Amino acid sequence: MNTDLQELLRIGSLAVDQAAAVVRGRVVGQVTDKGDRDMVSALDLIVEDRVRSFLKRQTPEIGFLGEERGGENIDGADLTWALDPVDGTANLVHGLPLCGISLGLVQGDRSVLGIIDLPFLQRRFCATDGNGAYAGNARLTSSATASLDAAIVSIGDYAVGAAAGERNRRRLAVTQLLAERALRVRMFGSAAVDLAWVASGHVDATIAMSNHPWDMAAGVCIAREAGCAVMDADGTPHTLKSSATVTAAPGVRDAVLKLLQDSKALVA
Repeated sequence: MNTDLQELLRIGSLAVDQAAAVVRGRVVGQVTDKGDRDMVSALDLIVEDRVRSFLKRQTPEIGFLGEERGGENIDGADLTWALDPVDGTANLVHGLPLCGISLGLVQGDRSVLGIIDLPFLQRRFCATDGNGAYAGNARLTSSATASLDAAIVSIGDYAVGAAAGERNRRRLAVTQLLAERALRVRMFGSAAVDLAWVASGHVDATIAMSNHPWDMAAGVCIAREAGCAVMDADGTPHTLKSSATVTAAPGVRDAVLKLLQDSKALVA
């Protein structure tokens, strides 16, 4: 199997080139409900099918997991591509530019390659394990912010669907404490945007009480390679088995973890 990450980054980038061109065409097509306040557009499906077909031809030995169509050849695979064809579909449908294509490569439970393209902002972010993170040719580094009261913190979307009320109790507690302690709180509606911007230093931390591989695989690799702490909510290193995805600049890591500990106590 070809495990040359730089070659796989080249192949993945070609796949994302195709996806970004489709998304920039912005013909959203039919929008279908996937459940309570969740949706998929025809554009999501077109992008996923195109990327899946391209990568199957280029890297047939690597499994593939897409948000919309599920997995293919992932049982026993050493490497698996993980794709969110349009992360931030609700934003896209409403004409908001905060959405992106998120393509990661997973080895075991660890993300080893990530590509995020924000087609309407004309920014692309990428990283491979041990080789740093980049936006174009510029090396990314996390922010130097050293206190939570000087930090901008983004949060993931609130839960929808079955048992959303119970699942949102912790999320709302986190929001309450951030409102009290952080400089500003933001909800961008896209994990790809959250993770790309914390890697770039535009945001000082991001907290998502969820961990779907298609949402997170690309971004956690990029953020980690930019020097961010990438953790579960209890501070243990992030893996695809983590219950949450918490990413922070080193200077605010401890304060973010203290806030998460306090939020847990609020809902106990």
